[in-house]
Amino acid sequence: MAIIQESILKTSTTLNALSEVLLWFEGLHRSAIAKKIWLRCQLALAEAFTNAVRHAHKNQSSEVPIEIKVTILKDRLEIRIWDYGQPFDLEKKLKEMPSNEDNDTGGGRGLQLMKSLVDRLSYTRQEDGRNCLLMVKHYTGDNGSIQRNMVDFS
Repeated sequence: MAIIQESILKTSTTLNALSEVLLWFEGLHRSAIAKKIWLRCQLALAEAFTNAVRHAHKNQSSEVPIEIKVTILKDRLEIRIWDYGQPFDLEKKLKEMPSNEDNDTGGGRGLQLMKSLVDRLSYTRQEDGRNCLLMVKHYTGDNGSIQRNMVDFS
């Protein structure tokens, strides 16, 4: 499938970089993608980025980069985030989490939120020693209607 647009951002490992990430992402928005879908992808990106900073890079220098790549195709949006943290089994972690997590517990809700916002979520170790979180959200090019696995926040 032909790529309509692709962009890569390398940023420092600090929560302060989140505003730069979100501004960059907003600049990629295309009218063929409904604003509701775009905002959900933006929320998933924000959650994924903050998880990379807080968890994957918690014991690393802020100079260790986090790399983000957004690929827009005719029918879907793909977001990849690479980190240098310790790998973990995403599917196992999601299965171990209670479905109705207590609000006072520490962590885990971000992964569940990301899973609910996108159609595909994976986390794999790469040959270069980095981990790649992949989020894929399908949309239709003509009217941007919401496909599946979507939480309605309106």
